[in-house]
Amino acid sequence: MFTGIVTDIGMVRRVSNGSDGLELTIQSSYADLGLGESIAVDGACLTVQTLSDGSFTAHVVHTSLQRTRFAKYVKGQRVNLERALRAGDRLGGHLVQGHVDGIGKVQLVQQAADARLLDLWVPEEVGRVSVPLGSITVDGVSLTINAKPGPSVIQISLVPFTLQHTTLGERQAGDSVHLESDTIGKYVAALLKERSSTL
Repeated sequence: MFTGIVTDIGMVRRVSNGSDGLELTIQSSYADLGLGESIAVDGACLTVQTLSDGSFTAHVVHTSLQRTRFAKYVKGQRVNLERALRAGDRLGGHLVQGHVDGIGKVQLVQQAADARLLDLWVPEEVGRVSVPLGSITVDGVSLTINAKPGPSVIQISLVPFTLQHTTLGERQAGDSVHLESDTIGKYVAALLKERSSTL
């Protein structure tokens, strides 16, 4: 479980493809990582497989490759990182599972007086449970939905702190992003769907 509060920006040091998936080696500032620890990499929960020289390696299975954009990651790419939530930690963002629900695409970037606004196209299953002022996770960052211009478009607002401490400030029109819908919204939608199918 995570909160969507990025605590480090890592850098991809190596991408290795194999028959059983992909291995990502990521440089980070975390000094006390343990083998088997869960880390959200751009919002996707990965397991620390090996440790070396200020970096960790995680394995990405085929199922995860189909749901994320990890297959397109390259050496030198910056990524948002968050370690798993510990009991007693402050919940600064919202409850995040580290499960990517879909890939979104940046449609429009515009500057407001005090923030940068991004319009994102989102898959139908994400749009269905996205509501204005509700929560969403974009590339591992807990954000509030600023507006919903259309059924498949949401708008997020990035304040200066978020732009400085995450990779979202690098996003431009046409870029893809990992999306995780609000957990409560997903459960409510699933329960309502199941209920309607039994009536």
